[in-house]
Amino acid sequence: MTTHTPTPDPTARTGSDAADGFAAVTSAAAPSNTIASARGGAPGSGLEGRYVRPPSRAPWFHRVAGFLTAHGVSLLGSRILAVRGRTSGEWRTTPVNLMRLDGERYLVAPRGHTQWVRNIRVAGGGELRLGRKVEEITVTELPDEEKIPVLRTYLKNWGWEVGQFFEGLNRKATDAELAAVAPGFPVFRINR
Repeated sequence: MTTHTPTPDPTARTGSDAADGFAAVTSAAAPSNTIASARGGAPGSGLEGRYVRPPSRAPWFHRVAGFLTAHGVSLLGSRILAVRGRTSGEWRTTPVNLMRLDGERYLVAPRGHTQWVRNIRVAGGGELRLGRKVEEITVTELPDEEKIPVLRTYLKNWGWEVGQFFEGLNRKATDAELAAVAPGFPVFRINR
């Protein structure tokens, strides 16, 4: 793990997926018109292109959590994920929930195959930022059959925040229910 103080990057900006990690604090299901097509996922699953657009305005919790994380205060593992754009090469940032399970760390994309997901697949990694601390990371995307315990723990830890993106599932969902939706929820293990 490399930790360094970043040099301000005038080209760094938040991409269109700013709400990936921090969602509205509401239990309402995402309206069906928020689902859009994207590439990726398991072929034939029906969920391989699942993508939920971010809210038109970031919820107050998202703005506060993003501000605090950018200034060095982690809320339940929050980080700013920075990934180089797959076509522009410019840094793109989004707040995420860094999850720990059985000694491993994971990033889960509750809104599906978002821009940060597509960028990190191409880049193979990026940076996790917390205030001035920057950790360079590489990632490995999990196959669907390995996602079940990760998704269950993610719902246990952050279901109150991102449950709206899980179409009615919660931490008590069966393995079969989680396996059925796994293709629509990319999960990345952070390499040691």
